[in-house]
Amino acid sequence: MFPRIREIVDETGERLRVSVAVDQAGALVALEHPVRPGGQQLVLDPTEAELLAGYLMSARLALPTGLPDEIMEQGLVRCFRLVLEPDPHVEVNHAVGQTPFRIPARYWDKLYAELCLVVAHTRHLDRHIALRIH
Repeated sequence: MFPRIREIVDETGERLRVSVAVDQAGALVALEHPVRPGGQQLVLDPTEAELLAGYLMSARLALPTGLPDEIMEQGLVRCFRLVLEPDPHVEVNHAVGQTPFRIPARYWDKLYAELCLVVAHTRHLDRHIALRIH
């Protein structure tokens, strides 16, 4: 079953790929816009994937007003930010100096649902990995 790869397609045919991969350290979730130039990818650990799902729902409910940034002190991701202009999107900042990963509002609902599934899979995988290590 793994790696697990799904694509979310918007009304224009643009895609957002969500994948889960497993290694000895556990499960990681990756997001990418597969046809955009530059091949930008966002990698999240399971906790960050769960936080992103919550932030997407909070952003959706906050529109048309703002939402405070969600800042993490450690991990792969540093900040989730709702940007309202010129079009609503969530920016995920993963390291100082790197271009933020943009998630346009048109993906939020389907990505939220996909992240809920992915987080459940990663919890299950992490338990099995921990059992094999002991």
